[in-house]
Amino acid sequence: MIDTPLSEAGFVGIGVGAAIGGQRPVVEILFVDFLLLAMDQVINQAAKYRFMSGGEGRVPLVIRTQGGAGNSLAAQHSQSLEALYYHIPGLKLVMPSTPQDAKGLLKAAIRDEDPVIFIEHKLLYMTEGDVQDEDFVIPLGKADIKRAGTDVTLVTWSHMVLKALQAAEELAVEGISVEVIDLRTLVPMDIACVLESVRRTGHLVIAHEAIRRGGVGGDIAAMVAEQAFESLRAPIIRVAGLNTPVPFNLALEKATVPQVADIVAGVRSVMEASLPAESPVNAVTTAKVRASSAR
Repeated sequence: MIDTPLSEAGFVGIGVGAAIGGQRPVVEILFVDFLLLAMDQVINQAAKYRFMSGGEGRVPLVIRTQGGAGNSLAAQHSQSLEALYYHIPGLKLVMPSTPQDAKGLLKAAIRDEDPVIFIEHKLLYMTEGDVQDEDFVIPLGKADIKRAGTDVTLVTWSHMVLKALQAAEELAVEGISVEVIDLRTLVPMDIACVLESVRRTGHLVIAHEAIRRGGVGGDIAAMVAEQAFESLRAPIIRVAGLNTPVPFNLALEKATVPQVADIVAGVRSVMEASLPAESPVNAVTTAKVRASSAR
């Protein structure tokens, strides 16, 4: 344990140097918002070193931090910034939702040879759950189906998983079976798990706390549209945060990030727009897609 001066650029830079020098440092950043002060060290140094060394160098660095809204900490301490790091080649990105996953994924991150951004949602610190005592590691890039379902695929991560599970419970009363997929790691992403589920359910809802514009959900929607379009029986729905800074007022804060009711509404919407699996429209659309692919 090394205490340092309050300089994110300084101690993240030290962490990068230590990792290049053969150690496995874990750098703690109180809020993900503060990691913005060390973007050069993260993006231009840690993320690029392996590439610029011709594959010879390694940066086994973990940056562990917390993100998300919910504690009325205002706009500079409540952001969900995963899309920034998701966009950068060379970084891995982990966002657990349970104590068990947090332990297993953190161990995997520390043992990884590449820099890992490990974001824990601040509201998850109040959750409890069973954790194995024995040594175990959860591989990066493997999603977890937190609830099996047959009607709708609901993809999410971090604290939104808890809301998605609650929404699935409410929808089950209405006879809608929701499969909740917790990606756990955004980079690498287990898109194969998502595609397999969508091909079974025919419907996809993506929920994340980060703002909708430029969010990871848009990329997931694009990948599914590219690779499993013929399985979709309704448009893909994204449930995401409003395109606004997070307010300090708690009531306004809740209004800017998705709640259980928003997820429920999103699932209902995709089901209401659903076409029968054997509908003429689906058949024509599928035929056009296949013909286009053949060309």
